[in-house]
Amino acid sequence: MQNITFNNGNTMPQLGLGVFRVENDDTAKNAVKHAIINGYRSIDAALVYANEEMVGQGIQEGIAAAGIQREDLFITSKLWLNHYGKDNVQEGYETSLSNLGLDYLDLYLIHWPGTNESLMLETWEGMEVLYNEGKVKNIGVSNFTIEQLELLEAKTTIKPVINQVEFHPYFTQESLRNYLASASIQMESWSPLMNAEILTDETINAIADETGKSPAQIVIRWNIEHGVVTIPKSVTPHRIEENINVFDFSLTEAQINRIDALNQDKRIGPNPTEFNG
Repeated sequence: MQNITFNNGNTMPQLGLGVFRVENDDTAKNAVKHAIINGYRSIDAALVYANEEMVGQGIQEGIAAAGIQREDLFITSKLWLNHYGKDNVQEGYETSLSNLGLDYLDLYLIHWPGTNESLMLETWEGMEVLYNEGKVKNIGVSNFTIEQLELLEAKTTIKPVINQVEFHPYFTQESLRNYLASASIQMESWSPLMNAEILTDETINAIADETGKSPAQIVIRWNIEHGVVTIPKSVTPHRIEENINVFDFSLTEAQINRIDALNQDKRIGPNPTEFNG
């Protein structure tokens, strides 16, 4: 597993398991457990996914089954909008810790910027308090635009280590990617497989045939070639195994360019400048 290094010197696995839209039952528990047994060391959760309890059980069972320690894992969760505001952040954080059955998180994100800039800034101040008090290892944001990140940097003290955003071959966000690189903020992609929509693309399938890999592996590898952290979601054991098996091959520059050329500026999620929960 490859790691990336944050602007604060800490590291994170470049590939992890996403659990968005996974039921809070044995489905979530078994997916997380299976992922950990098969080499995943990063799990991306969120309070609003309403499945942290079973994700947490999967983490505990995965740790036991894989013979590893909690410190070997990198666990992310996210603050939802009902806990925004400086004085509410700690309650949101502790709720996720309790749900997950953990003593700390490796990464805590503001899930969406929201449409109230002053509230967003106050919320980040609450995130800074958590970080400065040593309660969380790293803090970052999700779904932030360049303008929102520039405002954050101008008005606050600690720079986010990461921005988790929509990123896939139909929505390559080149300007945001370039900005994040220049600002030393890591980019992370949610729903990199577009809820499986991208897997039927002709170009992706042609490159899969050329390399002897699956379409999903091609897209995940494309993320990695761009230096993006990625968290494909699956609850199917063989797909969980397949999705992590992307470190034994590379895409050529020509293949990367062909995938880049698929961009349509097509979102499958909300526009961050308009979404407020």
